[in-house]
Amino acid sequence: MTHPYFADAGRPRILAHRGFAHGTEFGAAAENTAAAFAAAERVGADCFETDCRLTADGEVVLIHDPDLRRLAADPRRISEVRHAELADLFAERGGLLTLAEALERFPAGRFNVDVKDPAAAERVGRIVAGQAHRVLITGFSDPTRRAALASALAHGGSVPATSPGRSVLAALLLALATGARGRAARHLSDVDALQIPERSGPVPVLTRRLLDAAHAHGTEVHVWTVDDPERMRALVARGVDGIVTDRSDLAAAAFDRGR
Repeated sequence: MTHPYFADAGRPRILAHRGFAHGTEFGAAAENTAAAFAAAERVGADCFETDCRLTADGEVVLIHDPDLRRLAADPRRISEVRHAELADLFAERGGLLTLAEALERFPAGRFNVDVKDPAAAERVGRIVAGQAHRVLITGFSDPTRRAALASALAHGGSVPATSPGRSVLAALLLALATGARGRAARHLSDVDALQIPERSGPVPVLTRRLLDAAHAHGTEVHVWTVDDPERMRALVARGVDGIVTDRSDLAAAAFDRGR
């Protein structure tokens, strides 16, 4: 059965990678900020792809990097900085959001949440417990991803949509490569989407075999991060269900979804 997260969303899905920083006046520092998500919504993205970490005082904030070096020339880790100070740092760069604030500020938005910090998993689940119909939980770490899902259930919610981390994806690819259909089916049984690069170095990740297996189990396939409209169209022609992109504007135009 298709997860409610995908109900009424456009096809192909356009997942705005860290929002749409190109649509703001703030430049690269605007990723994952209120301004970036507002810009993505304005141009017609279906989902906000984002990342979350835990601050020193226990707030789940939408930030990709483990520290502030790239965004603020500050060596401190996010886990060492309190929420109020982070909010001040981003006040003129698009506006910092906590996960709870993002869900409240964009009530019609679907959020694709990459849980970067294992320490944030329990709180992420608690925050999204009542919003599972519009949240997809993912992460490179499968234990962290599963902890967030379990927390959502434990706090009275339903299970958010989810896509696998590295270990499950690697096991799935091995099962497909060796023709182990039963193992492949088990790996696909508890995920709603496969969010993958087209290639990992010289090795193809997106294959006809993977697409066919995923679709046979009702699992969507989303490819990241694609900014060229011709490549987007070619991937969708192959059967890809969603495009994760830094250029939501170009994706919306490529698939006649502009607003």
